[in-house]
Amino acid sequence: MSAPTLIYVPRDAAALAMDADAVAAAIELAADERGLAVQVVRNGSRGLLWLEPLVEVGTPAGRVAYGPVQPEDVPALFDAGWLTGGAHPLGLGLTEEIPYLKQQERLTFARVGVIDPLSLQDYAAHGGLQGLKRALAMEPAAIVDEMVTSGLRGRGGAAFPTGIKWKTVLGSPADRKYIVCNADEGDSGTFADRLLMEGDPYVLIEGMTIAGLAVGATYGYIYVRSEYPHAIATLEAAIERARSVGWLGDDVHGSGRRFDLEVRKGAGAYICGEETSLLESIEGKRGVVRAKPPLPAISGLFGKPTVINNVISLATVPIILAKGAAYYRDYGVGRSHGTLPFQLAGNLKQGGLVEKAFGLSLRDLLYTFGGGSASGRPLRAVQVGGPLGAYLPESQWDVPLDYEAYVQISAMIGHGGLVAFDDTVDMMRMARYAMEFCAIESCGKCTPCRIGSTRGVETLDKIAAGGPGREQQVHLLRDLCDTMLGGSLCALGGMAPYPVLSALNHFRRDFGIESSQSAAHPA
Repeated sequence: MSAPTLIYVPRDAAALAMDADAVAAAIELAADERGLAVQVVRNGSRGLLWLEPLVEVGTPAGRVAYGPVQPEDVPALFDAGWLTGGAHPLGLGLTEEIPYLKQQERLTFARVGVIDPLSLQDYAAHGGLQGLKRALAMEPAAIVDEMVTSGLRGRGGAAFPTGIKWKTVLGSPADRKYIVCNADEGDSGTFADRLLMEGDPYVLIEGMTIAGLAVGATYGYIYVRSEYPHAIATLEAAIERARSVGWLGDDVHGSGRRFDLEVRKGAGAYICGEETSLLESIEGKRGVVRAKPPLPAISGLFGKPTVINNVISLATVPIILAKGAAYYRDYGVGRSHGTLPFQLAGNLKQGGLVEKAFGLSLRDLLYTFGGGSASGRPLRAVQVGGPLGAYLPESQWDVPLDYEAYVQISAMIGHGGLVAFDDTVDMMRMARYAMEFCAIESCGKCTPCRIGSTRGVETLDKIAAGGPGREQQVHLLRDLCDTMLGGSLCALGGMAPYPVLSALNHFRRDFGIESSQSAAHPA
């Protein structure tokens, strides 16, 4: 009897929201009615979110994609002979040849959308464990040196060199150390962490295990935001399976070395994405920012030396160890080495995930990948880096996406999320939203953030009301932003002025102020 045809239906949250479960059930029913042998594999998402559910059929020529598929489309797809790649209006051709995918450099996301996320065999067959096997044969300091040489920087937004952080923890003597994964992905327009946790959880487990070997930590925590139930369920299932075959536990891969981990559900506060608030939350306390020093690398979780890295940072570790530091370092530009999963959201035709080496432009992302505005109107502004990121006008869309280049224009790349707006957007309203967001999400520990954000909202309301005192209020708002930038305890208050000042500087007419008055105060 011939082997069944493999049909891949994503189990990612975005696909589930578009009825992927019903599509999978319809495929099995239609195949059964026709007496056809098929096996439905629930994979992760390829990241082409405007095409979800994106269904792929395994053919002798390769995987052929169809999408977006709805349950009512399934009978016609069978009638069109899709099991052998038959033509249909939803047909997209060979998946790997879709331009959106073909133009990417998928390193961290190499397996996402390709494999069954919970299959240990699939993971190993597609290059998994190679980095861990190499790490098990290395001394801890050599693993750390490899990370330093790779040039990997924190992908959560701060862009601090990962290897330097690990070196600090390695050099901090203690009876116990921890690895903490920050999966509290709360920025607007970001979903890379979720896509990876739901689509390739073992790569995160492998990365955290390598980190443990590198610094002498024997236990880890993945702190996942409570709004990600599918990611939490996938991670917990993956950890249980990994432990059952010796990938985790007291004898990792028969090496005699210990590393284990668990998932902790987030407390539902944006501030818990800040690393010290996150540690407080894991310890069972209210999520409040800690003063530094001491750094978490020296005194972190439960007062012990702790590596805290973002999901993408830790998930990138296995390929660096498997391929070598130079392989990864040679992607990118300047001091921005490797790739970053950019996330396209907002008013774009083709929202989704794009993993590319640093150095491309925002314009490339918006038009080559995003396809321009979904509304058909001209794009006017793009917020890069989450709710605390600057609003960039078209004049800055050709600046290379590289950490240092963005610092020069008073912006940040952050976690790689971008939200696009067309020419109907009111930028004063967007500035107010940023200030209000800070006021709502502030932990309240420091005055510049707690009081400054509230006064910022009030000042923006006065500007919106107009009147003869408007210019004075603008000056007051700028002074307030300066105080928040220089005096806040963490990045929430320290970066909330970025969207406000960028809106003031680049979209002055929305505030009803004279260009010359605003131009005197560069961001």
